[in-house]
Amino acid sequence: MNARETLKINSLGHLSIGGADATELAKQFGTPLYVMDEQYIRDMCAAYAAAIRTDYDGNGLVLYASKAFSCMAIYKIVQQEGVGVDVVSGGELYTALRAGFPAEKICLHGNNKQPGELALAVENGVGLIAVDSYSELDALDALCAKQGKKQDILLRVNPGVEAHTHRFIQTAKTDSKFGFSVADGTAEKITAYALTKRNVRLQGYHCHIGSQIFEKQSFALAAQKMLAFMAQMRAKLGFTAAALNLGGGYGIWYTDEDAKLAVPDYTEYLRTVIAAVKEHADALSYPRPYLYIEPGRSIVGEAGVTLYTVGAIKDIPGVKKYVAVDGGMFDNPRYALYQAKYTALLANRAAEPASERVTVAGKCCESGDIICADVDLPPVKEGDILAVLSTGAYNYSMASNYNRNAVPPVVLVKDGQAEYIVKPQSYEDIVRNDVIPARLQ
Repeated sequence: MNARETLKINSLGHLSIGGADATELAKQFGTPLYVMDEQYIRDMCAAYAAAIRTDYDGNGLVLYASKAFSCMAIYKIVQQEGVGVDVVSGGELYTALRAGFPAEKICLHGNNKQPGELALAVENGVGLIAVDSYSELDALDALCAKQGKKQDILLRVNPGVEAHTHRFIQTAKTDSKFGFSVADGTAEKITAYALTKRNVRLQGYHCHIGSQIFEKQSFALAAQKMLAFMAQMRAKLGFTAAALNLGGGYGIWYTDEDAKLAVPDYTEYLRTVIAAVKEHADALSYPRPYLYIEPGRSIVGEAGVTLYTVGAIKDIPGVKKYVAVDGGMFDNPRYALYQAKYTALLANRAAEPASERVTVAGKCCESGDIICADVDLPPVKEGDILAVLSTGAYNYSMASNYNRNAVPPVVLVKDGQAEYIVKPQSYEDIVRNDVIPARLQ
């Protein structure tokens, strides 16, 4: 499943998202607008959950990596699909709890969790906390002692698998802010130290090798290295890990360049991981661990489309044609961060052939405020509705009020019907927390 299958061109030649005409959505809700296809999200959750159930005898749990897109409605959807969540901040945790998400199916991540975040997690009984430093382990143990509780934990381990992706989103290199390295012995040392703690229960390990990865064998290699390390800990420390979390990072379709990398049925990623876990656990006579995986981008990325209205058009003869829209890096900073590529089309003229190459620019006062560079579109006119595809992950979640622009609202579409799941910001919302001290009055 991918964005090219979930989107349609209707009889009017307009882009249709989840059965709703994109041009009508733009009229009803305004632009910029994030649009999320509910059925796509549900189908992805169900597919991953089914793979765990059928290929691993149900001995595991899918955790939606909610850093990709977090709001109360998404937590409701994944809960209804029988999926857990991983959260990486107090804000994400609070949002999940406010949505009524069961705390025992939440895993808290983060390399520098704050005292208040740990307290919120322990007080509400989250299922797992992935520990990423000695100081955090000490603080968590003391917190649990004070509250008279015991907390199940994982240790974040760096297996040293370097997947082919942008260097900013590789997370399992030896030089990484995340995790304890297997290669240099620090993973073994933190394991031994964790086993001395009285108020935490070490259940196993977590690793995550990066994001937007297409190589299935990278995940298989990570599974192999983790099982080998777990077997070493059994032999050296007498500790048999009951759980293994192999993270996420599965690549999605953004452009046809990704198609050349053979984007698979996304459950093939998981089947590859499961096969590797079974093979290496059995070869080592190691009990097959309870398996967690954390897909995020692949659940919501292609479910999302951002709609913009075209404004100024600036053609620099022989150089470049800029098409400016009413959004920008405040609603999608990914191009500015790592030159992310996207596919775009005109939602109101979706059936027309592309005949010119343009660069879509935002409205922020930054030369680098680009949404997508060198995309092919029909001759663009002011007032056209531009749709940028595969924006469901890391767009709303990384949005800001830069230049005091409002973060766009989010609508959820199913069976042609759309409603807000994140309301629009007003200018009053933007200044709500501003304070003018008395001495400036």
